[in-house]
Amino acid sequence: MHLACPKCAAVNRVPVERLSDNPVCGVCKTPIHAPSPFELTDLTFSSYIKHTEQPVIVDFWASWCGPCRMMAPQFELAAKQLPQVRFAKVDTDSEPQTASEYGIRSIPTIIVFNGGHEVARQAGAMRAPDILRWINATLAQ
Repeated sequence: MHLACPKCAAVNRVPVERLSDNPVCGVCKTPIHAPSPFELTDLTFSSYIKHTEQPVIVDFWASWCGPCRMMAPQFELAAKQLPQVRFAKVDTDSEPQTASEYGIRSIPTIIVFNGGHEVARQAGAMRAPDILRWINATLAQ
């Protein structure tokens, strides 16, 4: 399985049976399969989405946004419960190019990417059970 590094965007090949061994990037040694959300930047976003074979759930957020701060621990809890899915965050203030490219008009907005393409999006804060239910329903289609 191919997984892109969230920090340097290097593409790493990891055997499926070794995903639970906490693999690290061969270039920068950053964990590439950690069970928690990680930050993507304008520089790493496209490569990460394109080269990661697992579904990727991206939370577009901002530090000043109350609902975003409320949902952050719920998003992290959901990430721990779905190890077969990657969870990422994009700070819309720090990474305006990616937010603009995906037409983010309200935050928080969560987008599901599968096979390098957007397959669903949901705006508004959600609790972990609602996030999990929405992701599972989206990926089951």
